Amino acid sequence: MSWSVPLRTIVVVWAAVACAIPSFAQDYPAHQIELVVPFPAGGGADVGARLVAQIAGETLGQPIVIQNKAGATGAIGSEYVARAAADGYTLLLATGSTHAVLPAYRGDLPYDTVTSFAAATLVAIIPNMLVVNPKKVPVASIAELIAYLKTHPGQVNFASSGPGSSIHFAAELFKLMTGTQMTHVAYRGSAPALNDLLAGSVDLIFDNLPVVWPQVQQGNLRALGVASLTRSPLAPEVPAIAESLPGFEAVSWIGIVAPAGTSPTVVEKISQAFGAAALRPDIAARFRELGFTPARNTPAEFMQFIRDDRAKWQRVAREAKLSAQ
Repeated sequence: MSWSVPLRTIVVVWAAVACAIPSFAQDYPAHQIELVVPFPAGGGADVGARLVAQIAGETLGQPIVIQNKAGATGAIGSEYVARAAADGYTLLLATGSTHAVLPAYRGDLPYDTVTSFAAATLVAIIPNMLVVNPKKVPVASIAELIAYLKTHPGQVNFASSGPGSSIHFAAELFKLMTGTQMTHVAYRGSAPALNDLLAGSVDLIFDNLPVVWPQVQQGNLRALGVASLTRSPLAPEVPAIAESLPGFEAVSWIGIVAPAGTSPTVVEKISQAFGAAALRPDIAARFRELGFTPARNTPAEFMQFIRDDRAKWQRVAREAKLSAQ
């Protein structure tokens, strides 16, 4: 038996399909959107996501629901979104840990942080802050810490929110640039790491400024420096580490990405909504109160930003011989 379809029929069907694609994009969104945060509730990334999600949802005309899918330094939530339908209804809060540092540390991720996602927009830059338990590490400045580490090689330990996190690699970069040695103690998230730092089980941490700053203000921890190139307006009395260690920078960031293959029209709508939310005066003011620097960029700019940050941490991984394998 042979089958034949008139050429005119094929043309009509193809034209109908072609017209339906932009129509879908124009109608987006038609229902609720899921924003996956690949870390536990209450952390800096989660707080930032919740600040912008409601406003972006109002702009898009549909609610944006936060889903926390934590584990494996963000890899579980990231994989979930990478495998989701490319329709704009499942988004990921990408971070410096998930999209730049972790792929530099792990070569076995079941997705690629560039090719598996469509970048929408950066939302905020989050500086890390180096804090110590003053009862464990008797220093009050970066210079004193470097001297202490050199006289106590390998005897000081640092906590992180997980292997391959931005918090982990900030300390590794510090070790590289100072020629010092510390022992890494990894936790499943920032909260348990901070709890053990406060209890004295570990000595120091490079954590997101909004997370540790309240403990510094209460006198429980001592801040030695912020990991941005300049001081933070939230803590202007705390020097930038770069003032003592020129060029040192280890900031985190949050942004919005969708699964690869999502329509550029849909991605642009997402970019506009979340970018505008981050820079809305009341949200931007709240970000600054928390120590975040609000930001936005185009999808193409954000993709290049991710590429550049990933390349930086790949260099650190090579030089420090860091690998999960």
